[in-house]
Amino acid sequence: MEDIKNVYDFYNGGAEIGRLERGLGVVEFYRTKEIISKYLDETIKTVYDIGGGIGKYSEWLSGLGYDVTMLELAPSAVEYALKEMKSPYKAVVGDARRLGLDTESADMVLLMGPLYHLTDKEDRMLVLSEAKRVLRKGGILIAAGISKYSSATWALSVYGRGVDFIDDDVYMDMLRREMKTGEHIRPESYPRIISDAYFHTPEGLAGEVSEGGFKIVSKHAVEGCLWITPDLNEKWEDNDRRERLLEIIHASESDDSMMGISPHFLIIGEKE
Repeated sequence: MEDIKNVYDFYNGGAEIGRLERGLGVVEFYRTKEIISKYLDETIKTVYDIGGGIGKYSEWLSGLGYDVTMLELAPSAVEYALKEMKSPYKAVVGDARRLGLDTESADMVLLMGPLYHLTDKEDRMLVLSEAKRVLRKGGILIAAGISKYSSATWALSVYGRGVDFIDDDVYMDMLRREMKTGEHIRPESYPRIISDAYFHTPEGLAGEVSEGGFKIVSKHAVEGCLWITPDLNEKWEDNDRRERLLEIIHASESDDSMMGISPHFLIIGEKE
């Protein structure tokens, strides 16, 4: 079982505070809620938000009337969630690999971070095993992944516009490792980028979810190709333009040929 101290330190330092309220995070939050909503039918009563950060999804789901428990590795994130929550839910400190939650006690499990913050496949499979254990038969798993090409495509999008990371051998070595193996190891000279992680392809994450004993229901790109839009946040605030942007992502979100360009994607699984 791998040491995840760097992940602990990253999130215990407040990395999630405000992230989904600025920049591309605004689109990520909107789209993720939109996708999750597709699976919130009348059979869903109890939701476990595993690795829930500061509780943004837990608060949203609680506000919709669901019984939500959030489990998060970083104590400071849980403390922040408890202080800031506007709709009540349970928030506790814990490890996604050892949930300490009752067997077959949830109708839906969200894994919005654990599967990309564990570089060891054995640990990722432990997380999936625990998620399957706590889900009832027919329960829904929402598993988030980050594209193994996300750092490279972002760096290309700003290359020559004052952010020339690609010219840095250290950054390029990081990219080479990600694109070859999926392993993201944050260089010491880049302390503000995401902590060590495992970046999947959509097919790769779906394969692990299937190997974990789930039936694959669907795959969804989150931001899809929208993130390359110039001045995206300005356009997103314009209702007419937002509708056109959403029309594009809705048409392409489950197209395998487009999913890899999305920074985030969701794999939906069902416990049979």
